[in-house]
Amino acid sequence: MDIDFDKLIHLQDLDTEIRNTGHILDGIPRLIEEIDRKIQAGSKAVAEAREKMTANQKRRRDLETEVKDLKNQIGKYKRQLNDVKTNKEYTSLLHEIEESQRKVDSLEETIIAEMLAADDIEDDIKGAMLRQGQNEENLKREAKALKEKAEELEAKKAELVKERNALQPLIPPDQVRLYETIAGKKGGLPLSPVRGEFCSLCHMRIRPQMLNEIRDKSKLILCENCGRILYWPPKPEVGESEAPKPT
Repeated sequence: MDIDFDKLIHLQDLDTEIRNTGHILDGIPRLIEEIDRKIQAGSKAVAEAREKMTANQKRRRDLETEVKDLKNQIGKYKRQLNDVKTNKEYTSLLHEIEESQRKVDSLEETIIAEMLAADDIEDDIKGAMLRQGQNEENLKREAKALKEKAEELEAKKAELVKERNALQPLIPPDQVRLYETIAGKKGGLPLSPVRGEFCSLCHMRIRPQMLNEIRDKSKLILCENCGRILYWPPKPEVGESEAPKPT
């Protein structure tokens, strides 16, 4: 009985395409998770800039409170100048006023520096929000495209499986069993075309007697080296990649 290699080859082609489609599908959730992480990173950048502004505002409030307390203390010292009895007390109060005023001046300079820093932080917030909006929009488009691609691939895979299920009963069960056994051991590639006198997958030379048996297509011949089912590749149709090129 002649072996219908066309069906076996088509079965391997379907299995390969199903497997490749499955690999792509398996990778899509990871890509979507990476997009989600990028979106979260954008939100985190905005949140961190806002936290810096909150900390800046708190520092300014604390500094302003300290300045207010010092100015109140200076006012108190100035009022006490009218009541002192000795030069020593008067000089001591003047020293306290001068020292407190130096602290006020230093704190007010720090407040101005914090106000300038707040302007920079505000620019950072606006920049982070702008980048977040732009990036998030692009990333969401990418995620949507990936989800649509996944739906297309799921539909394609379902059609391939349907076609495989229709094809398999047309192949004798013993051939299918051998095919699947070898496929499990050889990474899903149980068939190997003969190129010249060699197995095209392991490159082992094939004995002349085996070559004749492969040409006969009366039984399944396994490569003596890799154990795959050997077959003569069908002649390419005109226009296919292996057709003669015009000179």
